[in-house]
Amino acid sequence: MDAQKMSTGLGIRLDELEIGNVLAAELDTLRGSFGDGEAGVAEENLQARIRGTLLMAISNRFGSLVLATGNKSEYAVGYATLYGDMAGGFAPIKDVPKTLVYELARWRNAAGATGMPPIPQRILDKPPSAELRPDQKDTDTLPPYEVLDPIIEAYVEDDRSPEDIIAERGLDPKLVDRVVEMIDRAEYKRRQAAPGIKITPKAFGRDRRLPITNRYRRFRSP
Repeated sequence: MDAQKMSTGLGIRLDELEIGNVLAAELDTLRGSFGDGEAGVAEENLQARIRGTLLMAISNRFGSLVLATGNKSEYAVGYATLYGDMAGGFAPIKDVPKTLVYELARWRNAAGATGMPPIPQRILDKPPSAELRPDQKDTDTLPPYEVLDPIIEAYVEDDRSPEDIIAERGLDPKLVDRVVEMIDRAEYKRRQAAPGIKITPKAFGRDRRLPITNRYRRFRSP
């Protein structure tokens, strides 16, 4: 298991908590409300929220600090589960774009002592995934992060309009408009995010706050 190898490499204690029974019980409780339709995002997000609940229970019991795991790319487009992986008292990489997270991981491996790198190469090589359903990949929902992160940087940090981004970077207008819409729509999630470290010129929160009224769009397509 990748988590076991990484925790060993970094010298971190690893506790394993099985969530299968909890998930089954919650789905059974919700069956009357959910009905018999095909499982989707709601069922997937239950897994993240169960993990968040368990982590916060451990925090409550022992006084430890839960770290929210979302990065800036995920927070930007709402690809982080509210009350799930966003649960926690501190979000250390909330202002770190996904592509930079990978760069930092590779730097950490290169900076380590000789021998096996603390972060298994398999973690860096496999496609990014929320791992909430079989064979799920982030690119099922999002553009590749190498494409997404520059759009986020231009729109959020450089305050560029979608039209400017399209003209300056030669990107598909539909792609840019979709990303911008996702960023605007996810503002309500970011208002509830844990505090974190600011490393970019404009972090979400005090640096950038937009209205969260229904269907607000900072820019609208003609």
